[in-house]
Amino acid sequence: MILKAKHHFLIDPFFHHYVLWKMKRHFQSFSINGGIEDNGLPILLICNHVSWWDGIWTLYVNQQLFTRKYHFMMLEEELRKNWFFQYTGGFSIKKQSKSIIETFDYTAELLSDEQNLVLLFPQGNIKSIYQSNFVFEKGIEKILQRTKNDIQIIFQANLIDYFADAKPNAFFNLHQYNGAWSSAEIEKAYNNFYKQCLDAQAQKEI
Repeated sequence: MILKAKHHFLIDPFFHHYVLWKMKRHFQSFSINGGIEDNGLPILLICNHVSWWDGIWTLYVNQQLFTRKYHFMMLEEELRKNWFFQYTGGFSIKKQSKSIIETFDYTAELLSDEQNLVLLFPQGNIKSIYQSNFVFEKGIEKILQRTKNDIQIIFQANLIDYFADAKPNAFFNLHQYNGAWSSAEIEKAYNNFYKQCLDAQAQKEI
């Protein structure tokens, strides 16, 4: 049985405020790049997984742009160790387990509600921020096969640069995906998007 998200009436809002405080403390600046129109649909947010910060960065983007009820998938063993994440939107997946089907069904259920945003890291684990080739696991296609309604699929690519600052500057790049609902097509499109983000980042100057 999977661990489902529970948005606690105290823990969840506290965590939202904690996110802003922690980001302001540790980063020189943070900016959101890419014009995204909110279509009023459930949102599937697909993001690179480069650090512990990823969940906080995506929560910040949701706060600033979408204001959806925030959900994110975590490995069951990690969610059990960090139990409080379940009360801020975390739900579990256990690979090589029968319960993985339940996780796919639950994720599709979340994506049936226009008030929800679901964050996925299709890489499955943390990779270097400098990689230029992503290999996505097949779970994303299993989820989309179970999703019977329209949703908005958004890519997010997180990058950092220091320039002349002691603290890093964070850049959150967004792109709307309108292609086929298959792992191969989404993976290809995300790779193209990420390479464009790296190229644009390399052109930035202080």
